[in-house]
Amino acid sequence: MIRVAVLGAGLWGPGLPGWSDSVPVLRGERPYAEVAVPPPPPAMLSPTERRRTGLAVRLALTVAAEASHAAGIAPGGCRSIFATANGDGAVINALLGTLAEAEPQVSPTLFHNSVHNAAAGYWSIGTGSQLSASCLGCHDATFGAALLAAGAEAVVEQAPVLLCVYDAPLPFPLDATHPTRDTFGFALVLAPAADGGRGPHLTLRYAGEPAGSGERMPRLPALRPLAAGNAAARSLRMLEAIARGEADRMHAEMLDGRLEIDVAPCSTAPASAG
Repeated sequence: MIRVAVLGAGLWGPGLPGWSDSVPVLRGERPYAEVAVPPPPPAMLSPTERRRTGLAVRLALTVAAEASHAAGIAPGGCRSIFATANGDGAVINALLGTLAEAEPQVSPTLFHNSVHNAAAGYWSIGTGSQLSASCLGCHDATFGAALLAAGAEAVVEQAPVLLCVYDAPLPFPLDATHPTRDTFGFALVLAPAADGGRGPHLTLRYAGEPAGSGERMPRLPALRPLAAGNAAARSLRMLEAIARGEADRMHAEMLDGRLEIDVAPCSTAPASAG
């Protein structure tokens, strides 16, 4: 069992432009309007580096910076884990198209943006951080695997960890391999539970049984299509509970089982099933 505190959160998706603006929606206090708004260019990067970033990197850096500021930690001031099921599909598609040409000439910029750790690399460059930054991808189990990895690292290292999970749609023809709905990303700064004061806490347990779909769907019906169609948005049930300050229990898919997640509004006992 792993227990961590949530020090800060970041969020960006259709109709969810930032954590503070999205809290009324996640609480059910304001109707959800599915309006796609592209994430802003990352101000932490130089103009040259900023022009090189694609949608996936801008998404990751936007939510990572928001969560860091909310936690009162300078961006890049703690360890980080970046996770995405798709990576930067637009870059990969362009790279493959170039390689299929009669005389392929791959741009160095295109190549270095194609690697799975591109967002973590830009984060380290933009923040000047020399702390560890891990990157992972586990298809539809990316959210659960990343949350477990971040929670474990926070407890083992007894230090805050930034978790950033993000996914953007793949372009044609790659979209046939992993259809992805909209663009969605979130970030949490997690710390050992003893360091988290009276803020929201997560209790994480691995189980060998698969997760049922109903156990991870958001409580708000309007958000369920997004959660079903985007690997990163499978976090929405957990984010709802954090925003509402309510105890809740949900399951996240793992490659060979499930991650059981209990959300508690403060440092109290784990939530009961619901």
